[in-house]
Amino acid sequence: MKPDHETHEPPTGFWRSRYAVGLMVIGAVAGYFLLTEHTAHVLGVLPYLLLLACPLMHLFMHHGHGKNDRRGIDRESPHEPR
Repeated sequence: MKPDHETHEPPTGFWRSRYAVGLMVIGAVAGYFLLTEHTAHVLGVLPYLLLLACPLMHLFMHHGHGKNDRRGIDRESPHEPR
């Protein structure tokens, strides 16, 4: 008789299960119908999404500014004269 751990397959993640595939198919179909039925609404929101993208990019892309103190600069370039 084999030990119990050898008879069972290892568990797979949710995104590799058949439920995830079904969820993605249902989401794709729902997204298609929402887009085709509400094209005027989606296209009407696009300029506002562009305006919203500007401050969001500023927040997420400039996260490193203001953190370079003198010690950080010295560590990055140790061979430069002081």
